[in-house]
Amino acid sequence: MGVSNIVFVLLLLVFINLSNNNIKRIDAFHQIYEELQSESVKSVNHLHRPGFHFQPPKNWINDPNGPVYYKGLYHLFYQYNTKGAVWGNIIWAHSVSKDLVNWEALEPAIHPSKWFDIGGTWSGSITIVPGKGPVMLYTGVNQNGTQMQNYAIPDDPSDPYLRKWIKPDDNPIAMPDYTMNGSAFRDPTTAWFSKDGHWRTVVGSRRKHRGIAYIYRSRDFKHWVKAKHPIHSKQSTGMWECPDFFPVSITDFENGLDLDYTGANTKHVLKVSLDVTRYEYYTLGKYDLKKDRYIPDGNTPDGWDGLRFDYGNFYASKTFFDYKKNRRVLWGWANESDTVQDDIMKGWAGIQLIPRTVLLDSNKKQLVFWPAEEIESLRGNYIRMNNHNIKMGQRIEVKGITPAQADVEVTFYVGSLEKAEIFDPRFTLKPFELCKIKGSDVTGGVGPFGLITLATPDLEEHTPVFFRVFKDTTTHKPKVLMCSDARPSSLKQDQGPLAKDRMYKPSFAGFVDVDMADGRISLRSLIDHSVVESFGALGKTVITSRVYPVKAVQQNAHLYVFNNGTQSVTIESLNAWNMQRPLQMN
Repeated sequence: MGVSNIVFVLLLLVFINLSNNNIKRIDAFHQIYEELQSESVKSVNHLHRPGFHFQPPKNWINDPNGPVYYKGLYHLFYQYNTKGAVWGNIIWAHSVSKDLVNWEALEPAIHPSKWFDIGGTWSGSITIVPGKGPVMLYTGVNQNGTQMQNYAIPDDPSDPYLRKWIKPDDNPIAMPDYTMNGSAFRDPTTAWFSKDGHWRTVVGSRRKHRGIAYIYRSRDFKHWVKAKHPIHSKQSTGMWECPDFFPVSITDFENGLDLDYTGANTKHVLKVSLDVTRYEYYTLGKYDLKKDRYIPDGNTPDGWDGLRFDYGNFYASKTFFDYKKNRRVLWGWANESDTVQDDIMKGWAGIQLIPRTVLLDSNKKQLVFWPAEEIESLRGNYIRMNNHNIKMGQRIEVKGITPAQADVEVTFYVGSLEKAEIFDPRFTLKPFELCKIKGSDVTGGVGPFGLITLATPDLEEHTPVFFRVFKDTTTHKPKVLMCSDARPSSLKQDQGPLAKDRMYKPSFAGFVDVDMADGRISLRSLIDHSVVESFGALGKTVITSRVYPVKAVQQNAHLYVFNNGTQSVTIESLNAWNMQRPLQMN
């Protein structure tokens, strides 16, 4: 091993040690600040406020609840603080849309008001029940802090806007029994009807350090019984929040499936949100209806290192089946990454990310995600670039659009992979650890190359989204790293030693499962002032970053394509658009 390799390994060990502190910072996403929960918003600062992502005019939002398509309207319910810009005073807010782009705010659907939810109306789902219409399943918290599952029904199911909801007095429908953790029992999924005549829903929980997904059955959607065994559980994963459970086709890679689909040629997806780490993971597997058990395929880790819907700032996600377009659509929440005091000063916190379609990849090993096509209706001014070669150290500015509010699609051609760096499997690195060491400014063989978003001309501030290609000595195939690195995104200084006083600027990353046999790889980034959503290789790997530049804001932001690898890279095609604001956003 040469001197340079020895230094590299030593750096790896240092960063692995430092990475143990990273997860602790993410823990603060749902930290409770009782003294700030009801501090009213006096004004709204628009400097970093997204232009085309969903959010209410002010205050805190988090989990998307029960998205559903009903009588010609898309409904989005979400957790909302009516009184301030930090978590607390949570209700179910409600907005509707005809196109997933323009949204009309309605009156809140439910708020704490009865003994079974006076301590909180937390996350849940909506199920369309034949003969009854939409039924809401949600977690209520009583005055003692016990979590329980409840239901609510629309006052008028014929109203497509579902303006008013009723919480019947025969709630709750599920209480934790003596074997369960009453403070960790929440977030019922959309229910599905099975051929044995039962409805089923999954509820997240934990027992000590074991994550658990309980399954409940009902014939009438009122009286629910817990199955003898959980549908699935896993040790050392902690509390499973916001579970999602749905089928995907292994033969049709263009359409989604409804929950009650019982045909052959399917796999199931179980996704859980990890309360300990504040990120999510999923597995693919088989659902045994007779035993009410889910068995992962075993091809990917069933735990913290598992596959993710999004490898960045993304949590509490929820899918629904869109009957209008025969697709499964994913909503996910991105919290702020700046300080608590900044959230209060700007008067808002949290956004819902652009809804994404969900399909099984043709390799049948993972899911793929893509922005819902409706978002393209916001595209404005357009520029393109073709067959432009970028040598090592070059960057090319993308001009003619508004870089702070844009949609960019680029296909790179790298040709030969002979210069790719060797990836030594002995390093056992997590992707974000590798990205910390092999950043966008570290010269490689094939890569790093990609986009530099929300940048100043001197790169004093910038958020790079890029690929780096390695040679895997075990598989003899390329190992492609994708990074969205927020570390150089802002010049803003920390306000104090506590987590709430420090901006969170991580290097998010994931590997991309592509063989690059044709020497090509694509990248799409949706850039919206303080959010960068990036889709690698047509949605095989997705990463979302939240960033807060000081100088690279609004008209002062710049966008570049770059290459810092010794192998020249060709911009085979680049298409970029201004993104306009929706005509109506709450």
